[in-house]
Amino acid sequence: MKFDVIIIGGGAAGLMCAIEASKRRRKVLILEVAEKVGKKILISGGGRCNFTNLHIDPKSFLSHNPHFCKSSLARYTQQDFIALMDKHNITWHEEERGQLFCDDYAPAVLEMLLNECENVEFKFQSKVEGILFKENYYVNANELQYQSSSLVIATGGPSIPKMGATDFGLRIAKQFDIKSFLFKPGLVPFKIRQNEFDQYFKGLSGLSFNAEVSCNSQYFRENVLITHRGLSGPAILQISSYWNKGDEIIVDLFPDFDAIDWLIQMKKERSKRELKTILADYLPKRLSVRLGDTLTKKELSSVPLGQINQKDLNEFGRLLNHWVLSPSGTEGLRVAEVCTGGVNTDELSSKTMEVRSQPGLYFIGETVDVTGWLGGYNFQWAWSSGWAAGQVV
Repeated sequence: MKFDVIIIGGGAAGLMCAIEASKRRRKVLILEVAEKVGKKILISGGGRCNFTNLHIDPKSFLSHNPHFCKSSLARYTQQDFIALMDKHNITWHEEERGQLFCDDYAPAVLEMLLNECENVEFKFQSKVEGILFKENYYVNANELQYQSSSLVIATGGPSIPKMGATDFGLRIAKQFDIKSFLFKPGLVPFKIRQNEFDQYFKGLSGLSFNAEVSCNSQYFRENVLITHRGLSGPAILQISSYWNKGDEIIVDLFPDFDAIDWLIQMKKERSKRELKTILADYLPKRLSVRLGDTLTKKELSSVPLGQINQKDLNEFGRLLNHWVLSPSGTEGLRVAEVCTGGVNTDELSSKTMEVRSQPGLYFIGETVDVTGWLGGYNFQWAWSSGWAAGQVV
């Protein structure tokens, strides 16, 4: 069976590529291993689909080549996708930090994309068993063979494997001698070393607080959530993409001011108040008690400020602004929202996403070594990179 374009993977990037190719009257086939396309679209944003962000910027993407994403992001922007939503009368709203969510939930976005897929054929539950190249590409799936001049790999990364995600894209890259970086979990909760977890967090699962979390010269200020094994929440998910095994993270519980100066001022003004009561103005009460008793290992939480010597107060304040924690690892691919790593961008054209050494072969979306922040950035990369390839396949 002959097609102009075969796209392996029916996620956000694959669908966008199919839409654009079909506009050019190309005969397109999407091979999807699952029973339907767009499964990650449907679960995104808790089912509300955080489809893009108003503040898309190349600096919000991780890659071994930070310049690679600029071309696609500039040519198909968040405003272009918003225009597509408006065209289909799908309403949306903005939440914090420029995140855009669909009012009609994720199925409306997927239905819109499918309605845009003209002259596109779908084959579901199609497990690709082999790919051959001899002037054209020959894809074997479910004992059938499909032929095309253009082949697009849009299979994403191996995050959330229960949905069928795999490292298929990197295996194809290896077949064609294309360099890549191993996938690692990104936007993923941390597990904290057991001794630190027992000391600071045991019994506090479910509490959240606002903080600035930093690692490897990158920092994010958002909520942090205590889990039954470590830490999660937006700030943790964001910084996890920059974390490598063995790294420490630094948590600033009072990012707006110097905690030492604040404690000294409180000691002057409210000397009879206990430390835990002062802390509870900014932190959950139970966490305030725990930190007061453990951060300096001197059980200060129930001590009136006026009775705490200045040395201990200074040390406690310093730790509030510079709390060093040691993740033992992450919760892994099973819960990671994305993966960092992927096909080396040096192998691809930033304008078309075509492999420089292999004409007619394209990699798009999460399969490529470009990973965005939490908050709609990865969807925008999928739309933009899929659009770029769709102009030429």
